[in-house]
Amino acid sequence: MGPTSVLGRSPFDPSLPRSGTSGRARRPDSFILGGSAVSLTPRGSVGTRPTGSPRAASKGRSRKCPESLRGTAVGDPELPGVLVSGFEGPRAICEDHVGELQKHFRLITMEEFLENKTQLSQKIQAIYVWGGSPVITRELLRSLPSLKLIASAGAGTDHLDLPLITSSGVKVANTPHPVSSPTADLGMALLLASARRVVEGNQMAVSPDTVDFSINWMGQEVSGATLGIVGMGTIGYKIAQRAKAFEMKILYHNRNRRKLEEELAVGAAYCERLGDLLQQSDFVMLAVSLTPQTQRLIGRRELRLMKSSAVLVNVGRGLLVDHDALAEALQTGVIKAAALDVTYPEPLPRDHPLLKLKNVILTPHIGSATHHARRRMMENLVESILAALRGLPIPNEVQPE
Repeated sequence: MGPTSVLGRSPFDPSLPRSGTSGRARRPDSFILGGSAVSLTPRGSVGTRPTGSPRAASKGRSRKCPESLRGTAVGDPELPGVLVSGFEGPRAICEDHVGELQKHFRLITMEEFLENKTQLSQKIQAIYVWGGSPVITRELLRSLPSLKLIASAGAGTDHLDLPLITSSGVKVANTPHPVSSPTADLGMALLLASARRVVEGNQMAVSPDTVDFSINWMGQEVSGATLGIVGMGTIGYKIAQRAKAFEMKILYHNRNRRKLEEELAVGAAYCERLGDLLQQSDFVMLAVSLTPQTQRLIGRRELRLMKSSAVLVNVGRGLLVDHDALAEALQTGVIKAAALDVTYPEPLPRDHPLLKLKNVILTPHIGSATHHARRRMMENLVESILAALRGLPIPNEVQPE
C-alpha cells in the first residue's frame, strides 16, 4: 500500500478494533478527513450484499449478476449518486465490492442512467471508472451537471481526456499505490517464465505426444543477467528491488534521473539514451506510462538495437510497442522472446501472428489483478469520492499538467 492518505485514518484501516467472531474489522461511525469528522453511517437501510459464483472470465464467460442487481440502481436513494458501468459483463464493477460501495453511495448503472436521464442526471455526483468503463465522453460530462469527481481505478489515465474533464470543472482521482507491487510481481513472473520457457515446458510436460524429456532443452539464465527498465516510476523501482534479489545488473531509462541514494539502494545505473540501455540489456522491461511521446516507443529500429538473445517484457501499455514490428522481430530472430501483459487492442485479433508464436507469453492485463490490490483500489476510490463530495482534499487527485 502507498503512503498515508490525507484522510488521516482510513475507514478501511485494518488496525481498527475487531469485534465478534467473524474476524471483520469493526468500522467506525466516522473518521477524520482533512481535519473534519466524516460520517460513514449511511442514511436508511443498506441492501443485501450480492452473492454468487466466482467470475468465469478464464472460460470466456461473463459472470452472472444477481437478479436483484441486474439493470437497477443499488443502495439508499438518499445517498449520493455514483455512476458505474454495470453489475455484469467483463467491464462490470467487482461483485465482491458492491456491498461496501452501497454503504456510501447509490450505485446507478449506465443502463439505468440512459433510460432515465431526466430523473437521474442531477443525482450523479461521481463516476466510478472500473476497467476503463464507463467511457468518459463530452456528451456524458455535459449531461451530469452535479458531477464533482471521476474516480478511476488504476495508475494510468491514458483512457481519460484530462483537458476535456478539467475544462468541465470536474476533478480526477486514481489509485496508483495499490497497483505497484502486484504489477512489479507480475513483471518478474513474466521475465522468469519467458527466460525459463515455463509455458512451453508445461505444454511439453502435459502433451499426450510426449514420450521423453530432452536433457538439452534449455532456457536462459536470470541471475547475474542485465535488466534494462524503461520507466523508473513506482512500478519500475519495485521491479528493480525484486531484480536485485536475483543479483541482476540493473540499467534504467527515465524522463528524470532518480536520486543517487535510490540508485545505490537497488544497484541501478542510469542510461540517458534509450538506445544504450537496449544494446546492453539481456531483458528489457517496459513500465513506462503511455503518452504521445511514448506511443510506439519500441519499434523496428529499437528492436534491432537489442541483443538477439534479449527478451522484451511489457507491463506498461500495449501502445508502447509496435506489435507488427515485434512479431517480425520474433519470427526472424532479431530478439529471442517476448512476454506481454498488455497489448493493443485487448484482446488482440484472434488471427494476430503474436498468438501463434511459441516464444511469446501473453496474459490478459492482470498486473493489478489480486484480491488484495483490487480491494485496496476500491477503498481508495471510496475515500476520494467521499472527500470530493465534502469539498475536502482528494487523495490521489490527478493534477492537470
